Amino acid sequence: MHIRFDVPADPAYPGRVAAALSSVRLRRFSLIGAALAAAGAVGLLVSWGDRFSSLWLVLLVGGLLSMLYAPWVRWRARRRSDDYAVEGGYDITDDNIMMRSGSESGGIAWDGVAQVREAGDFWIVYVGRMPATVIPRWLMSAGDAETLRAFMAARGLLPPD
Repeated sequence: MHIRFDVPADPAYPGRVAAALSSVRLRRFSLIGAALAAAGAVGLLVSWGDRFSSLWLVLLVGGLLSMLYAPWVRWRARRRSDDYAVEGGYDITDDNIMMRSGSESGGIAWDGVAQVREAGDFWIVYVGRMPATVIPRWLMSAGDAETLRAFMAARGLLPPD
């Protein structure tokens, strides 16, 4: 397998990458926030006028703020990353994923990849438990994307559908 494609110097691309990576890490804040907000709302309704109602109000507000944390982080990441738009590319073989961005390049050996997950238009590549890079599927040809999907599935890197 040898897949090669370029990444154009699109100002929106770094923001999309930042949003994909942060969505994986920040999902738990939304879930915890929803649980806190629900508990606070139920507690507030049950104990309205009681001396503990301020505790339930704090849970409700804390839950809502926790749910808003992830979108806020994604917005800030997109806003900050707009200045990083440079041309780059990927060179993916049976042995490794080589990435280049501007004058820098780096790679990840497939032997070090623990798993790959889908997030929107990206495959997020994990080394251990940490997301290491993303592979933008929409910049690949359909045939190359299917070849890479089959390769990753054969290695047991993609979760079952």
